[in-house]
Amino acid sequence: MSPGRANDPADAVTVRSLSIRYGTKTVLSNVDLEVREREIFAIIGPANSGKTSFLRVLNRMDEFTAGMSFAGEVRVCGKDVKAWDNLFALRRRIGVVFPLPVGLPLSVYDNVAFAPRLAGITNSTELDAAVERSLRRAALWDEVKDRLDALGSLLSGGQQQRLTIARALSQDPKLLLLDEFSIAVDPVTTMRIEDVLRELRQEMTIVLVTNLIQQAQRLANRTAFFLTGECVEIGNTDAMFSGDVRDRRTRDYLGGRFG
Repeated sequence: MSPGRANDPADAVTVRSLSIRYGTKTVLSNVDLEVREREIFAIIGPANSGKTSFLRVLNRMDEFTAGMSFAGEVRVCGKDVKAWDNLFALRRRIGVVFPLPVGLPLSVYDNVAFAPRLAGITNSTELDAAVERSLRRAALWDEVKDRLDALGSLLSGGQQQRLTIARALSQDPKLLLLDEFSIAVDPVTTMRIEDVLRELRQEMTIVLVTNLIQQAQRLANRTAFFLTGECVEIGNTDAMFSGDVRDRRTRDYLGGRFG
């Protein structure tokens, strides 16, 4: 468990005594942590450590996950996630990118325009600008600008993942959640997306779940290590990877002794 700080209005995410269950099974227990504004916060750890479940709570995906429940305080953008009467208003502040590209069965343009239209934007000039801006931010515009009417599903795997990022960015989120975004894309595309994330850090807060500890080392300001439902340790990424850790389990994981 993180020692934590007092609630700070500059924190994008504040978690206190968080526990997550699926039915009678507890998958994450007694977690305290903060994610600060405009940082990349990585969560690493072996499979079944509770990393993805943590992301689901931030976006209230428990509402759509059978048997999932959580207890404790979770605040996003200063407000308890359980206090949002309108979950769509919460989710408009949060972009989510899953491990595999999840495209809508629509054109490239309509994939990205989907969220702005839901937000009430109907003017074609405004929509065009929103689509181009999102695709540029996802480093995809130059590759698709001449085939915006083509189905998004016809793009390559790496392009589809960047399309997913563009769609997440189209709602101008305050918080971007990425769950193993590089699991299905090639190394070159992974590096391109990492470059995108470094730029986006200037505009928003990013929480990155990754099984690739080198990816956390390259990208994250701070890193949390989850293990079998426990947040073992949180620290400055450079310091952790330089061996400045409190818990032997963290050292063993970073050293490749298990995972």
